[in-house]
Amino acid sequence: MSVTTADAAAKPWASRKEILGWAMFDFANQAYTLLIITVVFGELFTTVIVGDRGDGYRLANFLWSLALAISYLLVVITGPLCGAVMDYRADKKRFLFASYLATIGATAMLYFVAPGYVVLGLVLIVVSNYAYSMGESFIAAFLPDLGPPEALGRISGFGWALGYVGGLFAAGFTLVALGEATADNFERIRWVGPFAAGFFLVAAIPTFLWLRERGTPQPPGLPYHRIAWQRVSTTLHDLRHFRDLATFLVSLLFSMAGVYIIIAFAFIYGAQVIGWDAAIRNVMFIIVQITAAAGALGFGAIQDRIGTKLTYLITLALWVAAIVAIWATPELTAWLNANFGLGWEAQHLFLVVGCLAGLSLGSSQSASRVLVGLFSPRRKSAEFFGFWGLANKLAGVFGIIGLGLLQSVVGLQASILLCAALFIIAIVICLGVSQARGMQAARDWEARNGG
Repeated sequence: MSVTTADAAAKPWASRKEILGWAMFDFANQAYTLLIITVVFGELFTTVIVGDRGDGYRLANFLWSLALAISYLLVVITGPLCGAVMDYRADKKRFLFASYLATIGATAMLYFVAPGYVVLGLVLIVVSNYAYSMGESFIAAFLPDLGPPEALGRISGFGWALGYVGGLFAAGFTLVALGEATADNFERIRWVGPFAAGFFLVAAIPTFLWLRERGTPQPPGLPYHRIAWQRVSTTLHDLRHFRDLATFLVSLLFSMAGVYIIIAFAFIYGAQVIGWDAAIRNVMFIIVQITAAAGALGFGAIQDRIGTKLTYLITLALWVAAIVAIWATPELTAWLNANFGLGWEAQHLFLVVGCLAGLSLGSSQSASRVLVGLFSPRRKSAEFFGFWGLANKLAGVFGIIGLGLLQSVVGLQASILLCAALFIIAIVICLGVSQARGMQAARDWEARNGG
């Protein structure tokens, strides 16, 4: 949807330096999500720290999903409340800085999680992933201030793409320098926590130097917890005026449940179901990073032309295709070999599937962030992104616990189809969202409440 000249003037472009500073937080925090949650520590925790190879790692997978789910549940409880205080006090950078320090500290301490130290590992993953996830919402709350509505897709896509470039640097170095997540290599690979923390610490410095705090702080009066509850209660009451935002957040709940399952279990799936070797795992990582960056940039540019809602729906359709391909990889490989005389291994076909998943990964999350920005009045951006974070992390609780329980019964390969069902439900719900009406609701609220 196009916006009027007055709307564009009300939200001018931030400087290129500030936009780069904002995007550098995505660059920096990918070291955590990739090295700790997706690529290295998740596999290390399930196969070495917990182990239990005798039951197909089902207990280890469940404990991993439990730790992530607890951290996401804490975000659900505290995210909107922190967002309300941030808006009231115009204090987003301070909250962002606190989450940044907490993530770094807890991540560095993962060095001390040795085989058998399951409880310590669980506690540190809960703390670090909670702090990281809160930081995701805090940095996203700056997005509406960085440019006019018709440019947010490009800005958000640039941030996601730069994030995957950061992940490529961080994890690429780790995989080469630290080696495999195995018991024999434990004394080297245990440094993955301190390295991820150090990368995040250094790479995010431009964010705090260049990103501006906008807004006017309200005078202190009530204690912060009272302010938070009052503002969140008012917003919940006002959500009837933001029905497209509310409907979209329900869609997001289902789609992100599927995304979080993939983030948490994709490389575990490769190790346990596909049976890939270290070289193929490294190639898969590179493929996913490159295609995810390309998807975020490409769809970020496209969505400013065709609309963010349509872009979001297209990316969800791509996700459904990717999940079916992930599930069918072993059987499809056997069928191709039998009928065409090939000598392929499942891990080789899995690389092709990784391209499709990568294209979907960055683009779907970027589009969701932009839609919330378009539907948010400026004075409620942090609060509304707190609800965005709530939907995201409630999705994580629902999706990861659901998969953890399901795979303990039917195994990891069959349970991955849960993701396809979640994406289909998200598509159906999002069909009821009107981007134009949602943006108009935000402008109407600003007009009634003084901008």
